[in-house]
Amino acid sequence: MPSLMGIDLGTQGIRVLVIDAESGKVLASATAEYPLLTPKPLWAEQHPADWWRAAQQAIPQALRAAGDRAHDLVALGLTGQMHGLVLLDEHDEVLRPAILWCDQRTEAQCAEIHRRVGLDRLRRIACNPALTGFTAPKLLWVREHEPEVFARARHALLPKDYLRWLLSGEYATDVADASGTLLLDVPQRCWSDDLLAALELRRAWLPAVYEGPQVCARVHAAASAATGLPEGLPIVAGGGDQAAGGVGNGIVHPGLASCTIGTSGVLFAATEQPRPDQRGALQAFCHSVPGRWHVMGVTQAAGLSLRWVRDELGAAEQALASRLGVDAYELLIQEAARAPTGSEGLLFLPYLMGERAPHLDPNARGGWIGLTARHDRAALIRAVLEGVTYSLRDCVELFHEAGVPLSDVRASGGGARSAFWRQLLADVFGLPVATLEIAEGPAYGAALLAGVGAGVYPDVERACAQTLREGSRTVPDTARHATYSAYYDLYRALYPALKEHFRRLAALVR
Repeated sequence: MPSLMGIDLGTQGIRVLVIDAESGKVLASATAEYPLLTPKPLWAEQHPADWWRAAQQAIPQALRAAGDRAHDLVALGLTGQMHGLVLLDEHDEVLRPAILWCDQRTEAQCAEIHRRVGLDRLRRIACNPALTGFTAPKLLWVREHEPEVFARARHALLPKDYLRWLLSGEYATDVADASGTLLLDVPQRCWSDDLLAALELRRAWLPAVYEGPQVCARVHAAASAATGLPEGLPIVAGGGDQAAGGVGNGIVHPGLASCTIGTSGVLFAATEQPRPDQRGALQAFCHSVPGRWHVMGVTQAAGLSLRWVRDELGAAEQALASRLGVDAYELLIQEAARAPTGSEGLLFLPYLMGERAPHLDPNARGGWIGLTARHDRAALIRAVLEGVTYSLRDCVELFHEAGVPLSDVRASGGGARSAFWRQLLADVFGLPVATLEIAEGPAYGAALLAGVGAGVYPDVERACAQTLREGSRTVPDTARHATYSAYYDLYRALYPALKEHFRRLAALVR
């Protein structure tokens, strides 16, 4: 019976799954973390070498855990964090740390792209305005600020595609991940010579672009020796983490939406045609499903906000978790559950890395508003969870305004593993929140795409129908929804009142 592998190169770590192709059951999994670097406020980088070290740890671990089923592998799918820039020289050496999706340094370069291309033309071709997280502004930033690096560059890759190169020696990407570079003609699903010419960027630097389920590479001998993967194993193009996560959640046709709480927070829905948002607060990209597109609203620091609490304020929880053999996040959420609904008037703005939806403001800053001497650690932590959920409700409201149907939401990502957070999502959104029996998201979607590429499934829709089944369903509490809606109105009023002060703060530290 064939098995499939999905690899998700995330922001906080890499996750590797092996699944049974017939039942969809997860046979084995493994994770390995790596650090996030912030050399300046609102900058975010990682060393690609850390990704490879993590891959060499997690892939063999997953293969060992799969036992004899590891010999049944027929294909591998890749997914990962979007928008990151990896630059290679003529010898395929990494030229500088990768600049990540949540990095906010490129505000000036976004303005330059709008000047060079024109906003209407950019939306017509790329279906989006220039955002600081996208890849093209990063290329312009390197050209302006690190000209010696730019002069030596010969290849520009997205994070998961750098891992593909290490595994196979092939320069390749997929249409969904490429959509977030701002260099793809999204309606036509190919690189845009018009945009490349306007920005004076070289087509030769870009990898070949494929549909998500297409086989585009095979594991070569050196990677086989380093990871234990079979030499010659087919690798499909895969997708950016949100599109692959859409597949892993069964969001492959219009009518369903998913809410993913990972490092970022994402509300995601499939569409039959590209649907650009004129304000740019929602992104319109190609889907990993051939012939489909998707819209998504992205908040920058969803799980990242809770990770910040864990790392900077949660030393006691981390020590206790280590002794008990549990996750420190579980202890933090248990603490948050002690505080009342609304955290007794304490609000948290989760703008730790600027914000994308709905504000498109790289200068937005985070913080607690409404602190009193009565508030304790439980209230501080609960306010963080509530603030992140309010930011996701911003995306729900954008979907309503855009006419994207939302009857219920499928939750995934680390946040979806918490019953407390699922109930919080339902109560704040006022919508039922469901989970799947297998709640693995991007890595699982990448494995299903691999199965389509290997011919195990005839298409992505039938891969999802065969393997995905709904698990829990959480319905909103009417009274709590009313309370949260009142707090949400106050939350929404804070950013406009503070916007100019955020800009002035950002100017002081540049």
